[in-house]
Amino acid sequence: MTDLPARRLLLVHAHPDDESINNGATMARYAADGAHVTLVTCTLGERGEVIPPGLRHLAGPALGAHRRGELAAAARALGVRDVRLLGGAGRYGDSGMMATPDNDDPGCFWQADVDEAAGYLAEVILEIRPQVLVTYDDRGGYGHPDHIQAHRVAMRAVDLAAGRGHRIDKVYWNRVPRSVAEEAFARLQDELSRLPFDKSATVDDVPGVVDDERITTAVDGTAHAAAKAAAMRAHATQIEVAEPYFALSNELAQPLLTTEYYELVRGAGRAGETDLFAGIALEEAS
Repeated sequence: MTDLPARRLLLVHAHPDDESINNGATMARYAADGAHVTLVTCTLGERGEVIPPGLRHLAGPALGAHRRGELAAAARALGVRDVRLLGGAGRYGDSGMMATPDNDDPGCFWQADVDEAAGYLAEVILEIRPQVLVTYDDRGGYGHPDHIQAHRVAMRAVDLAAGRGHRIDKVYWNRVPRSVAEEAFARLQDELSRLPFDKSATVDDVPGVVDDERITTAVDGTAHAAAKAAAMRAHATQIEVAEPYFALSNELAQPLLTTEYYELVRGAGRAGETDLFAGIALEEAS
């Protein structure tokens, strides 16, 4: 790939839908601003729970194929053109929830050799030469095995790529400041009666919630709220959207955030940043 823009952002996610929930507004903002946004998804989510009754016949490879289509539609809504599946479509299967027999499937992502999987991702890094990478923390946000493995693979790939000539300037983990989550859930309680959801999730149900002082960067994606909501709606097997809220298969409402938050874990930066590329000397890639 040649003649890439000066700003290049890589996001690493476990399943289709994770990108829209966690980073949809960020991706739409940077894509609209002319940055090259690359999304690498590690599995097709073949073991996800399906919400619409009319689609509940989908399971295994059929669900994975359907979710791949949802991923493509979500990317279009966000204006993202570079979407990759780690190692190629079907290379790694969904591992299911933690401590289930699905974790033992030798073809699942949880059982993948980290260096092998990171090697595939390092090849993408060397091709795109991103300055910024976004992924999960070491708990995968909420303990899902595929999210934890995506973290391990992403962090290892950063090191592998550095050893082969490309150093990523900044690595961020997805976060939500506790104060923001608490305020959003307080509003949700006042509005729950008008929503199609009977119950609310709690702050502790939201992946990546941390104390405010750990947040280094807030990306205001308010102008791209509609794009994020559209991308989430594209994942109809997994998400029901009633702006500015949504629910997963547990039918528990939670806030749809359009300012998205990050913790800088590698690279130079400072608290209070509003741009993932802050402080980076930019140059075109060729």
